[in-house]
Amino acid sequence: MSSTTAPAFIQTSLDDLDETLQQTTFTVVDLETTGGRAGTDAITEFGAVRVRGGVVLGEFQSLVDPGIGISPFVSVLTGITDSMVIGAPPAGEVLLSFLEFARGSTLVAHNAPFDVGFLRAAADAGQIPWPAFPVLDTAVLARRVLTRDEVPNCKLSTLAAYFHATTTPVHRALADARATVDVLHGLIARLGNIGVQTLPDLKAFTSKVSDAQRRKRHLADGLPTSPGVYIFRDERGEPLYVGTSRNIRSRVRQYFLASETRSRMGEMVGLAARVDPVECSHPLEAQVRELRLIAAHKPRYNRRSKFPERQVWLKLTEEAYPRLSIVREVSDDNARYLGPLRTQRQAEAIRDAIHDAVPLRQCSDRLSLRRRVRAACTLAGIGRCCAPCEGEVSPAGYAELADLVALAWSGDARPLIEPLQLKVEQLSTAQRYEHAGVVRDRMAIVVRACARMQRIGSLTRIEQLVAAAPDGSGGWELCVVSHGRLTAAGVAVRGRSPWEVIEALLTNAEAVRPGPGPLPAALAEETECVLRWLEQPLTRLVQTSQAWSHPAFGAGSLTLAGYANEGQANDRRRREMDPFADRRRLPLLSRPAR
Repeated sequence: MSSTTAPAFIQTSLDDLDETLQQTTFTVVDLETTGGRAGTDAITEFGAVRVRGGVVLGEFQSLVDPGIGISPFVSVLTGITDSMVIGAPPAGEVLLSFLEFARGSTLVAHNAPFDVGFLRAAADAGQIPWPAFPVLDTAVLARRVLTRDEVPNCKLSTLAAYFHATTTPVHRALADARATVDVLHGLIARLGNIGVQTLPDLKAFTSKVSDAQRRKRHLADGLPTSPGVYIFRDERGEPLYVGTSRNIRSRVRQYFLASETRSRMGEMVGLAARVDPVECSHPLEAQVRELRLIAAHKPRYNRRSKFPERQVWLKLTEEAYPRLSIVREVSDDNARYLGPLRTQRQAEAIRDAIHDAVPLRQCSDRLSLRRRVRAACTLAGIGRCCAPCEGEVSPAGYAELADLVALAWSGDARPLIEPLQLKVEQLSTAQRYEHAGVVRDRMAIVVRACARMQRIGSLTRIEQLVAAAPDGSGGWELCVVSHGRLTAAGVAVRGRSPWEVIEALLTNAEAVRPGPGPLPAALAEETECVLRWLEQPLTRLVQTSQAWSHPAFGAGSLTLAGYANEGQANDRRRREMDPFADRRRLPLLSRPAR
């Protein structure tokens, strides 16, 4: 009885299906130009070599009429003069021939962003579609392969000499492309000893991703391709980093395979044990969930939106004679608030600007309607305080000043800004330009803070709002917002009635109990994120319980251009003032002995 051995079948990986570097076709390109700015300067010469497996398949070379003059410096450097390019074809015509020559290959260049930038600029100028070429930069590859002990730098001339290139680069396109071919072959020969055999391996090697990061790429397996949030967690399950993407799997894979240049991300990936996805209906929901997760867990590798409790507020106190106070949180005390402000310094600048415009008291004493102090502070003597402690102003008059400030925060900002603008003009007329610049900068900070608060407040006042935006494929992205907080999100795919989805969202929306202050239900960053989505050109309001409106004369209607122009005029007048313009040249009467 004879027996036969069954053939062994081996499951190959996706990496095994890639072409080896020996089978990959490279087009090594070099350009000569009139300068270093793509889009402003122009190409003067094309040079390219098509190579595969160490064998040259063809060469391409052409001078180009740049349409502009070539400077003497460039002519000396490259040897290309205006007379040489007269009658040469334009860049668009040569580019079409080059794209046909390079079709189906990987582009290679030394300092590739320079050459590819000029190629794409020429394609845009000629309205030529740019193919999606894979691009390899020999300069980047050399920095990863060679050490400083081997080469002092990674210039093409240095590398050509190191690898004994058969052609010396002389700042002519074809010669430089031939030299780059020899450099490329020398670098690939070095990489073969460390297991770099395919083009994906080569791209992964040139990226700044550590071996520890590459070993963790299995963490991306099985993740969804939908929009949402991803959470890197350590072995104990603690969140390390929270991010968001339109395609969770694709984004997470970039931490292991693509060029991740942030060193702290490499450290984070080294500690990660798993990645948890949170699928979302559309990108807005993903962004909001990211903000909430970061604020709740404060992952150590997140920097943005990590400590919302550190923002400050400017408070107009609720007492007989209100004053401005900088506080860390909003209380349910019927006081009026401006904010949130990002830093203590910003809050102090706004407070000082308001004191410049309105003579509110700046002391911390508790004053009552019955208490009077006969000795006022220095601020009252210089007109910076209306001195309620001495009874110089009635309670009703002082209340009008406080209401003017509160109105600027929520409505008409002109009565607060106009005194500051007048003060800038007066200081400029008196040639006190430094002081005028300080007041101007404070005024700009006040306008921006009031505009931000009014913009946020316009949404937080609405009890419930439903909006829709097209998803780009015939459907609708839907959201429900209550007091500035996203309470429900969904998608009505093409062919399904949006009203059915809206009814389900309203039924299952989160119940919101508004709290005190300008942000009754959400963080400022979440409300601003929702506002950006609502203000997109194609977003539509479906339902709203109150009108979504901004004050007619609010801070958002004030332009800062006039203030900036005034400040620039002040700076110009200050430069024109030369106190020594009439000073005669003094003769040298004596010289100190050495």
